[in-house]
Amino acid sequence: MSEQYRITGGSAIAISDSVEAGVRHGALAPGAALPSVRVLAEELRVSPATVAAAYQRLRGRGIVVTAGRHGTRVRAVTPIAASRAARASVPVPPGLRDLAAGDPDPALLPDLAPILREVADELAVLGPVGYAGGGPLPELLELARERLPQLPGDASYTLVSGALDGLDRLLAARLRPGDRVAVEDPGWAALLDLVAAQGLVPVSMPVDDEGPVVDGVRAALAAGARAVIVTTRAQNPTGAAVSEQRARELRPLLRDVFVIEDDHAGELAPVPLHPVGGGATWAFLRSAAKPYGPDLRCAVLAGDAETVSRVEGRLRLGAGWVSTVLQRALLRLWRDERVAAGIEAAGRAYDQRRAALLTALAERGVAASGRTGINVWVPVPDETGAVASLRDAGYAVTPGHVYRTATGPGIRLTIATLAPDEAGPLAAAVAAALAGGPAPISR
Repeated sequence: MSEQYRITGGSAIAISDSVEAGVRHGALAPGAALPSVRVLAEELRVSPATVAAAYQRLRGRGIVVTAGRHGTRVRAVTPIAASRAARASVPVPPGLRDLAAGDPDPALLPDLAPILREVADELAVLGPVGYAGGGPLPELLELARERLPQLPGDASYTLVSGALDGLDRLLAARLRPGDRVAVEDPGWAALLDLVAAQGLVPVSMPVDDEGPVVDGVRAALAAGARAVIVTTRAQNPTGAAVSEQRARELRPLLRDVFVIEDDHAGELAPVPLHPVGGGATWAFLRSAAKPYGPDLRCAVLAGDAETVSRVEGRLRLGAGWVSTVLQRALLRLWRDERVAAGIEAAGRAYDQRRAALLTALAERGVAASGRTGINVWVPVPDETGAVASLRDAGYAVTPGHVYRTATGPGIRLTIATLAPDEAGPLAAAVAAALAGGPAPISR
């Protein structure tokens, strides 16, 4: 914990508010350790039960996490809008090769400028869209249905502002604070933060190259999970993709539970889509972010009629709808054959970059996974040591603790912009980091 910030308060609410203020202003940075319940109780001259209640409030809001002997710490990402000063207080280390960001390669994204000019010309004819005219474009939803023949024919469709927005709305539509939800382990860090922010309880669901492990799903359901979230392809951070065989094994287990499938890679994925949801309540998300650009905040949401209706109803009470400007842009991207060819080429490029690194790591005896997507997961004995060693070698990578709940340590490497001739030096640096010796410096 920062020595410049002192937690204050005489009640659980006041103490939790003080911690939240520290996070908001940057005095309590991501990962900062908070005092133990007993120590803080003595400092504030309150009972340990009061501090414990304050920490419980903070955990329920997704601001802190408690990990046994490691104590209570500020989460890496919290549902708090930090001040400008707090955001600026965590600079990106200069001079490092960034393999941590997780973004697609900007050079492989389609050029939106001509698409947006076409949209502008269309809007000049149609006129502005008012409150009564907002909502999903029927032609976009119909094309989405055509592009997803693997889903049930009677599925309902709508639009949300990206995959995470869809997950947020789906969880709120079906679950309540305290409910258990099965999450992939390791899994998407943003989803784990969202689950915490909603006051839900994550249940670990181990993953291998073919998706969630069957015995792990059974265990999660036996532990009381009311929902299961599965990444169909390009799982973050492991690159897992649900195989046809695994989908057949999982569908009978998931008939009586709410299933959310996230196909965020969409058109970039090099393997077929094999949905696992087949029960009464299910939902499927496909975002435009990875193939077309993160700023195109638009995702298709399909599901059973009741679930989709709940999401749409709540959406109308808030944001209202996804901008029709974005919808018209996505519609044109989907219809443009040149864009489709570019997406296919991007997918092949990512496959080549990922394969080059996996091959280079295997040649040096380093186990790693990355069947699909833009990330490679490397199990390591010591995350802190591996991250520090790679930083000294000139590489910025992501420590695995932000992605996992019960699985062993690891690091995530994003290969989106990794040139083929970089794979060997990077693999050598990773091998040295795992061996505990000095890593070769990247050039």
